[in-house]
Amino acid sequence: MQGGPVSKSYVASNVISLAIALVVPPLAVGQPRVRTGIDVLIADGFKRLEGKRVGLITNPTGVTADLRSTIDVLARAPGVQLVALFGPEHGVRGSAPAGEHVADGRDAATGLPVYSLYGQHRTPTSAMLKDVDLLVYDIQDVGCRSYTYISTMAVCMGAAAEKGIPFIVLDRPNPLTGNRVEGSPLDMKFRSFVGHLPIPYVYGMTCGELARMINGEGWLDSHRKCALAVVPMRGWKRDLWFDQTGLPWVPTSPHVPRADSAMFYAATGIMGELGVVSEGVGSTLPFELVGAPWIDAETLAGVLNKQRLPGVHFRPAYFQPYYGRFKDQTCGGAQIHITDRSRAHLTTIQFHVMDAVQRLHTERELFGGQRDAMFDKVCGTDAIRRLFADRAPIEAIVKLWDKGREDFLARRAPYLLYD
Repeated sequence: MQGGPVSKSYVASNVISLAIALVVPPLAVGQPRVRTGIDVLIADGFKRLEGKRVGLITNPTGVTADLRSTIDVLARAPGVQLVALFGPEHGVRGSAPAGEHVADGRDAATGLPVYSLYGQHRTPTSAMLKDVDLLVYDIQDVGCRSYTYISTMAVCMGAAAEKGIPFIVLDRPNPLTGNRVEGSPLDMKFRSFVGHLPIPYVYGMTCGELARMINGEGWLDSHRKCALAVVPMRGWKRDLWFDQTGLPWVPTSPHVPRADSAMFYAATGIMGELGVVSEGVGSTLPFELVGAPWIDAETLAGVLNKQRLPGVHFRPAYFQPYYGRFKDQTCGGAQIHITDRSRAHLTTIQFHVMDAVQRLHTERELFGGQRDAMFDKVCGTDAIRRLFADRAPIEAIVKLWDKGREDFLARRAPYLLYD
């Protein structure tokens, strides 16, 4: 090899590359089909974050393809100063149960302050942001409106807009694909943290695409816009289910242990808010079971299978929850088997279950309890509850549920990043 002068810029770039290689080892052989935003950020040498004091909004799902925490990666990244962590529902380390308030603290691994966004505050305060130049969001979602991570993203975007802080989303797949859209957009009269945005229940967007829509549609308070950037994935297509990406699944919360759990969350999670029929939470199959101590399994499964719902089969099942609703009681009901996920209409499965239970057990009231308001918030309307209360045919309920879907599809189109 011939010798010759070496430029300072060449030396500098190689020193930086070596430093990145030391703290961020390359992906193992057999790379996944899809690279998420954090892996793209690594590949680009963290250029977007250089010289910035970074606040990271994340939880255990913020990982690289080889399962290194985004927290650890950014804490060690050359030229990046990670100064604060912000945790959504379940906390930065994911240990808190659903709905349980999480306290502020300090991260044991990095020593960084951890600010809870599911405790005394849902939105970052001025004090939390005083040392932050840039907010970064890296959380895996499940593709359902009631999952509060996207609510956290929206309020953090609002705080960033108010303080003039740039906001970067490290994009991740929608586990239900980017094509599936089910339900009506939220009626904003029922806005809450389990339904914060005027989108359908299953909205068919990545968190990066949704952030673009939030910004573009003026959905932040006072119609502000934040300085938003998305680090897009590489290799993701709209028709991909999560198990087709080659990426590892990290539980998004204690009751969503697998990637396909997101399907079942969409299928029974709304019904579970009523507390009348178990959705399997407390058992080893959360959101995959439906039942109660007063239900006969064979009868319920038989009635549901007569509906011939596309891509769905109901197997008679008995189960005993270890905790929560009906703890230590034997419940009769059904296990939901998705036999063709491309044909199944996920969210209406629970409405068919509710309809069957209501017809089989006229002595039981689905509504009239203290959980009705939460059911309405998660549905994004009170119209579904009122139709059930009026004993409307299931066809009318299903038709109403998808009202406004086509309009949303047209409205979201300008914000999509992937084919």
